[in-house]
Amino acid sequence: MTKIAFIYPGQGSQAVGMGESFLNDETSRRFFQEADSALGFNLSQLMLEGPQEELTLTYHAQPALLTVSSMITERLNRMGIFPDYTAGHSLGEYSALVASGVLPFEKAVNIVYKRGLYMNSAVPAGEGTMAAILGMNSEELEKLTNEVTDSTGVVQLANLNCPGQIVISGTKAGVEEACRLAKERGAKRAIPLDVSGPFHSELMHPASQDLSKVLSQSFLEDAKIPVVTNVTAKSETNAVQIQDLLIRQLYSPVLWEQSVREMIDMDVTVFVEIGPGKVLSGLVKKIDRSVTTLPIFDLESFEKAVEELKQ
Repeated sequence: MTKIAFIYPGQGSQAVGMGESFLNDETSRRFFQEADSALGFNLSQLMLEGPQEELTLTYHAQPALLTVSSMITERLNRMGIFPDYTAGHSLGEYSALVASGVLPFEKAVNIVYKRGLYMNSAVPAGEGTMAAILGMNSEELEKLTNEVTDSTGVVQLANLNCPGQIVISGTKAGVEEACRLAKERGAKRAIPLDVSGPFHSELMHPASQDLSKVLSQSFLEDAKIPVVTNVTAKSETNAVQIQDLLIRQLYSPVLWEQSVREMIDMDVTVFVEIGPGKVLSGLVKKIDRSVTTLPIFDLESFEKAVEELKQ
């Protein structure tokens, strides 16, 4: 039997004008209003008018992406479309938790705003960074990053996105040295990423401690729809476990390729990507070309996806 997963993008997918085509609907507009009200500033104006540099700041991008993803999910639910599993890439895991009933939207938008602030302040600007390594397997790359951590500075695997695409994260010196060595040892490319910090590395431990306090006051519910988590690449419904995994997620690698394979093993054949862009749809296709991907990022793609899902 065919199953559906809703998957949610993380930071980097934000763009000025995101979600605008859905604002012809009163219920959808309410998500923008609730985000502004929960945060106490005009996030919706930033999402619709920019500037892009301001929207890209970690603590703006995170609630903005969650708002659009949650708004589109609610609209799909109104059409009678629900997933069998949910999953999200890094920040996207919070959109998955809203979709699965673990957190109400108003609470989640506040948590991810604070998460962004904590991540932003965990490491002084310019001291940490990330890079994408193409064409190297995870075992070789992990061996290399362990060497560099011992000799130069902390660097580790951060996102295992799809075959041949792994993101590393750590100190500036560690990441630069790992890039140099990776190319020397056969990687096709090493691409520095334009990010504000070394996300999903052990340098994020201070942020995880702050996040832990916020989550402990947030009263998560058990998931009504299983969530495949970044840290374990396994489906989870228990609120206590999910809370622990969210804290660990900040300094642990995102096991995206493994998560997608796990969902395919559980008979998922349709992946609906909900939120700006089509990055995750591209990654899913690189993992397994036989599955269907339906990215929903505006009203036109929404209507097209609904038509396919209703068949």
